[in-house]
Amino acid sequence: MGFFDKLFKRNKEQEEQKVALDEGLKKTKEGFFSKITKVIAGKDKVDEEVLDELETALVSADVGIGTTVEIIRRIEERVAKDKYVGASELNRLLQESIMSVLTDAPGNEFETFELPADKKPYVLLVVGVNGVGKTTTIGKLAHNFKKAGKSVVLGAADTFRAAAVDQLTIWSERVGVPIVKKEMGSDPSSVAFDAVQSAIARDADIVIIDTAGRLHNKAHLMEELSKIRRVIAKKMPDAPHEVLLVLDGSTGQNALEQARQFTAATDITALAVTKLDGTAKGGVVLAIANQFKIPVKYIGVGEKMEDLQIFNKEEFVDSLFSLQ
Repeated sequence: MGFFDKLFKRNKEQEEQKVALDEGLKKTKEGFFSKITKVIAGKDKVDEEVLDELETALVSADVGIGTTVEIIRRIEERVAKDKYVGASELNRLLQESIMSVLTDAPGNEFETFELPADKKPYVLLVVGVNGVGKTTTIGKLAHNFKKAGKSVVLGAADTFRAAAVDQLTIWSERVGVPIVKKEMGSDPSSVAFDAVQSAIARDADIVIIDTAGRLHNKAHLMEELSKIRRVIAKKMPDAPHEVLLVLDGSTGQNALEQARQFTAATDITALAVTKLDGTAKGGVVLAIANQFKIPVKYIGVGEKMEDLQIFNKEEFVDSLFSLQ
């Protein structure tokens, strides 16, 4: 049983999601624990040498320097307070320190695929560079919102690539939700406007708008994103209600750098970290959650549509340290 299991009374669906999370983080925790095991091998207490080695292990697990320093600091405080801590207790101390760091990070506004009643349609703008799983994430979001009883409209505002529109169309057909699209090369902001207008006409609960795979070092693409926001606001003054940045967790520290660039260039309100099931670099989620004043809202832990999960800090840490 995991460290936090006693805190949760899960229904069948929640239990299935937890199993998917455990499996999705398998490569990360295997690599993570192999490093930690080497740190404490043959040691009988947590001293400066152990902490130095632990720091190296965390950094190499893509937890990030800043977050690693914070975790080590908290462990040092506990060791100083308790005077003597055996190396056998390091896993527990590490788990508690990671959890305390995440507890201090921004939380999610929503714990389920529910939507605020006073924002209809809820306008969700999705951004990120090509290849991070952005369009797939939109498809999975559409599925989960529909499963939660919400009516969904998709907007294909990535008009720079015909393949992007085709891919989103396939997802709309697979999930069974309408899509608003135009021919390749159309003004992305006009597609976004029409998508919002269609969602209003359909009395839809949410409209999810795809955007071009914007390179974080291309200023004109960021300007185009600003234009999309301005045009949407003409139809709904308080929209978009959420701007979701999708990051590829398998790229480790590169995902962290993309988050820095995007958040410096535009107003990002939430983060999604994808492809955690195929990498041992899942520790980057800790760095991303800790270093930005923006909540990690979703994580992708598998290929199935249900494998896009709302990020739960306690469940994530519990899965990371589960030895099942």
